[in-house]
Amino acid sequence: MRMLLDTHAFLGLLEDDARLPAWLRAASEDHDDELVVSDISLLEIAIKSSLGRIDVPDDLPDVIDQSEVTRLEIARTHIWKVRDLKFHHRDPFDRLLVAQALVEGLTVVSRDRELALYGVATRW
Repeated sequence: MRMLLDTHAFLGLLEDDARLPAWLRAASEDHDDELVVSDISLLEIAIKSSLGRIDVPDDLPDVIDQSEVTRLEIARTHIWKVRDLKFHHRDPFDRLLVAQALVEGLTVVSRDRELALYGVATRW
């Protein structure tokens, strides 16, 4: 299964957070599932880091490149898909993640249950 990690899920894996679902921690260790992280999550992390809300490694882009996760760039098709989404959710980062998942056929890994209102596959 190809799964798009939301920012919270990605940071949890990065920090080896024991509060993450066991299946997600296991998926990060076996290679049957493909874990994907979007550049939009990197942008969200950069903003939160610059505001002092989270502490992340200074070389986080390199950490992502050297990790087992697949990087998903933001394409124009992803951006344009956002216009088709109803306003179930106002967070622009999550809306773009949903658009990417819909365009790419990915399951979104998120504890945010509202994302399922878009008709995208979700898991937590």
